[in-house]
Amino acid sequence: MESYSSEFAGLCTFESFKGNWPHYGFDTDQRELIQREFTRIKDITYLDHAGTTLFPESQIRKFYEDISRNVYGNPHSHNPSSRLTHDTVESVRYRILEHFNTSPEEYSVIFTAGCTAALKLVADSFPWVSAHGNCSGSWFCYLTDNHTSVVGIRGVTGPKGVKTVPVSPQEVEARARNNQTSVSTGHECSVPHLFCYPAQSNFSGRKYPLSYVRGVQSRHLFPACEHRGRWFVLLDAACFIGCSPLDLKQHPADFVPISFYKMFGFPTGLGALLVRNEAAELLRKGYFGGGTAAAYLVGEDYFVPKSNVVSRFEDGTISFLDVISLHHGFDTLHKLTGSMVNIQLHTFGLARYTYIILSCLHHSNGQPVAQIYCDNEFENAADQGAVLNFNLLDCHGRVVGYSQVDKMACLFSIHMRTGCFCNTGACQAHLGISNQEMKRNLQAGHVCGDNTDMVDGHPTGSVRISFGYMSTFEDCQSFLKFVVSCFVDKPLRLDQERLARLRSAAPAEATVSNELTSVPNGRTIPEGIDLNISPAPVRKASSTEAVLKTEGNSGKAHTLTNIFIYPIKSCAAFEVTEWPMVLQGLLYDRTWMVVNENGVCLSQKREPKLCLIHPHICPASNTLRLQAPGMDPITLPLEASEENLVLRKCQSKVCGDRVQAVDCGERVSVWLSKFLGKPCCLIRQNPDFSRDMKMGQEQGLCPPALSLVNEAQFLLINRASVALLMDHIVNKHDSSQNGTSFDMLQLVHRFRANLVISGLEPFEEEDWSDVKIGGALFQVAGRCGRCQMIGIDQASGTRTQEPLRSLSECRNGKVTFGVYLLHLPKRNPSSHGTMQSRPSHIVILCPHLQPSCDTFHKTKVGLLSSS
Repeated sequence: MESYSSEFAGLCTFESFKGNWPHYGFDTDQRELIQREFTRIKDITYLDHAGTTLFPESQIRKFYEDISRNVYGNPHSHNPSSRLTHDTVESVRYRILEHFNTSPEEYSVIFTAGCTAALKLVADSFPWVSAHGNCSGSWFCYLTDNHTSVVGIRGVTGPKGVKTVPVSPQEVEARARNNQTSVSTGHECSVPHLFCYPAQSNFSGRKYPLSYVRGVQSRHLFPACEHRGRWFVLLDAACFIGCSPLDLKQHPADFVPISFYKMFGFPTGLGALLVRNEAAELLRKGYFGGGTAAAYLVGEDYFVPKSNVVSRFEDGTISFLDVISLHHGFDTLHKLTGSMVNIQLHTFGLARYTYIILSCLHHSNGQPVAQIYCDNEFENAADQGAVLNFNLLDCHGRVVGYSQVDKMACLFSIHMRTGCFCNTGACQAHLGISNQEMKRNLQAGHVCGDNTDMVDGHPTGSVRISFGYMSTFEDCQSFLKFVVSCFVDKPLRLDQERLARLRSAAPAEATVSNELTSVPNGRTIPEGIDLNISPAPVRKASSTEAVLKTEGNSGKAHTLTNIFIYPIKSCAAFEVTEWPMVLQGLLYDRTWMVVNENGVCLSQKREPKLCLIHPHICPASNTLRLQAPGMDPITLPLEASEENLVLRKCQSKVCGDRVQAVDCGERVSVWLSKFLGKPCCLIRQNPDFSRDMKMGQEQGLCPPALSLVNEAQFLLINRASVALLMDHIVNKHDSSQNGTSFDMLQLVHRFRANLVISGLEPFEEEDWSDVKIGGALFQVAGRCGRCQMIGIDQASGTRTQEPLRSLSECRNGKVTFGVYLLHLPKRNPSSHGTMQSRPSHIVILCPHLQPSCDTFHKTKVGLLSSS
């Protein structure tokens, strides 16, 4: 070996780094990112991202703007601020599952105080079976390279008589071939067992194969292969998710505890248990807190938990503002980095570079400068995280105590972690500390977390540095120069042979990906449907436009006066004279909706100005045109392109249902945000997403598909009912209209119906069971319950107490108005005749019916359709 101080200087250049690793930064200047988002770490080398990563300033700024703009109430209430909180929290749950490439159909998100609280939840609620008779009971097994909080589960299982089995990393695969040798009784076949292991060691950064999940569940790997029963897997992902993508669709662990400060830096004190729904059904808990009970009695031991797994396990009010902040964490993370794959490549490259240089540093006498604790040589990002654990050695090969290294690092403004990192098993394995020595160290006064770094000349812990997405090459440079400056006996030497070997090795960038599978484009309009659209001006319809007659032709006529569609949910109506029907109802009815920055649907209840946005469908140009007071019109395509379906997928919620949608882009988002005065965007229902109607399912019908409507495909109101309500408002002596005048058309628009009829009797529509329009049959699915939204003037966006107040008064407290319709499939002639014979079956007689066209026609003779 020779002195190569000049070569070391050459190694500590960015050109040297890029020569061996091309992935650095996120298509922007990393130093500019630090100056813009992390000004507080100027002149600081922060290398403790495995402890907690750092939050960017824009994340906190966006969160502050969010909570300054919106009123978030307790989610257990039902007022508008509470519903906003509930909907936003549910949106966050979906966002978390989407990040891990899974869905609410597979997993539930239970919010906790952190990863440790999530682990304790599993410990307390897992269905442990005590050993008894011929049954050996449940096994609690854990990898010895596990965090204290995982090993601590045995504090719960021990008193229950559950067997504890520590498993070394070498045993999992080495003993996998013994799965045919076990002999157990049939009683054990359904006994539940739990195996816990970390996706990434918080001590060394070693990544354990995610394939262990299915391997243990299927009893191919040890210890499951040697003991019969039903094996569940807990994957501790806390240290993994900060810099690596996790795909739960591919690796469906039963329990996944996480802490969000490891990902975003903020908020602290918030974590979650991602639990597979199949496993969640087996969990049992004793204590029940506020919000978890469907019913209970104080006078006797009677308690029924809520059916939803999340509601059962989230005791009391969750930290909902912290949960809401996660939206901004995800948004900012994606904006700054693009993806977790990008973060993995960036951070692994920094860790690999530091490992190569540090492992090649030698004192003047040829002794190595560092003893590095790892199980690989940083060849593959799928096997090693962005963590480097080591102890520094003096020129005589003696360990320099970690406390001394830490104190010197502080003088250089280098922040790192020292000790055993709450992972005694890995610490013992890598440092060669026996159980007896651990006990002797305790007797000598050393406890976890103190500064006693040496006992009898032997180290009690080590030094750990770790990287995050905001880490820079300069951080590596500062750390390496610090080591050489303070702990190397000069002149510095380099292990040239090792350096050449490590630098020439071609590292694997990554063998894992969290990219979602693309969904092929679908069609909203069925083949063979001609789009024949005739918009009509807003006006009062004459009473002779359409005729409906009850069965028996009694001469009592009903008149249909208006057809409305609402292309954007909660925005203004678009009146037409004829319109196609599709599987979800009227074509383009509630196909789009406006959501806030957290993906929560905006309705007129929260944002009355939505009624001033007028959508206009233009078939000639195949566009949707939006107009609003004071704004230039904007157009967007009616159909989402295949590229947008892949790149702009998102999720939201309508009436408790999760909906998959496509973001309509930045241009319309800016337009809407400017008009409404708050950040928002426009989304449209994904054409390939199916949402079933809940109403009417108790009658055994196949549930029809819905658009983004609340309850049903069609809503019908009766002008006779509107007139009765109108009379009540006008004749009230103690009017609370605040100067607002009402006319028939204004009230009609308040109820936002698709079909408006002029009937003979007020509220007679509530007694109908079926309606026939041409050859199409519709079932009355139920009454429409009304809320404060009918108090919004659709022409001005102002709020009034009427007509909700009068509706309640004239109907003796009931606030239903209008009926929901669902389109029934074709029936055979005999059954069709039976339906017509029912006294509550309403028939629209259409002499100019065109059987081949699924289109509503409002002509001189009325409303036409066939199926």
